[in-house]
Amino acid sequence: MTVDLDLLRQGNRRALAKAITVVESTLESDRVKSQKILESILPDSGNSVRVGISGVPGVGKSTFIEALGLYLIALGKKVAVLAVDPSSPMAGGSILGDKTRMEELSRAEHAYIRPSPSSGALGGVAQKTRESMLLCEAAGYDIILVETVGVGQSEFEVAGMVDFFLVLMVPNAGDELQGIKKGIMELVDGLVINKADGESINLAKQTMSHYKNAFHLLKSSGFWSPKVISCSALEETNLDTVWAMVEEYVATAKDNGFFATNRDKQNIDWMNKLIHELLEQRLDQNKQIAELMPSLKESVTKGAMTPYNAAKQVMGLI
Repeated sequence: MTVDLDLLRQGNRRALAKAITVVESTLESDRVKSQKILESILPDSGNSVRVGISGVPGVGKSTFIEALGLYLIALGKKVAVLAVDPSSPMAGGSILGDKTRMEELSRAEHAYIRPSPSSGALGGVAQKTRESMLLCEAAGYDIILVETVGVGQSEFEVAGMVDFFLVLMVPNAGDELQGIKKGIMELVDGLVINKADGESINLAKQTMSHYKNAFHLLKSSGFWSPKVISCSALEETNLDTVWAMVEEYVATAKDNGFFATNRDKQNIDWMNKLIHELLEQRLDQNKQIAELMPSLKESVTKGAMTPYNAAKQVMGLI
């Protein structure tokens, strides 16, 4: 598949889709080609604001992303929506593949929506999403919204590739923190109570108060204290306040140098992760090691060899 990079840089959605297809491919020949494409567009990438969006089931995430996307396009922005769904078993397996979830946004000229890629290649779903993000930036998209679809590690994966991590919640009468793990609370830059409309407006105010107290107890160690805001994606109210929060964070982070430092750290962390994965891949593909492993395992289980010495033997064959 030939990818016209000049067309991609001009914002051609077809060229962008082709490039992402190459990046998502599990074929080794495409992996080599995709790295060449990425190296050539690296100077054109990095000029966006990357926002991760997560939320409990039933929070209205699709409605929120569509409403926010359309609001940003009305401001003159170009918006790309990518999904990270580690549970997706097949190509395009994410529910984001069904464009009817965000029908109006998917038809917008300055929007690009991409389903979650399948896992199975080096780096998994998150690797492909990172690379797709660079391609979207090279195509001129200045806002990248990265949606977490699966459960478990996806929030941590997404928080490690974005500038701002936003979690959506629904108005809740109980004062328990609904379905949000402490670890994720520590990743959050902004928390938005969606569905603050109709009879739920007062409930949303109570919920905001609970979360503000929770963040106060966590004590932010950095330059930014997570904000709690309410909105209604359905009625398209307070979206300007949500985006103003993101812009305030980005401006502050750029002023104090954290924005660039954090992106550098994300890239180095990702490089280190890939080094480990490439080493594991090389171990798995080495026939000598495969033949030696049964006897090594036996020696270790019988106490004839220490695990360290067994590991050293394996490493000596790489």
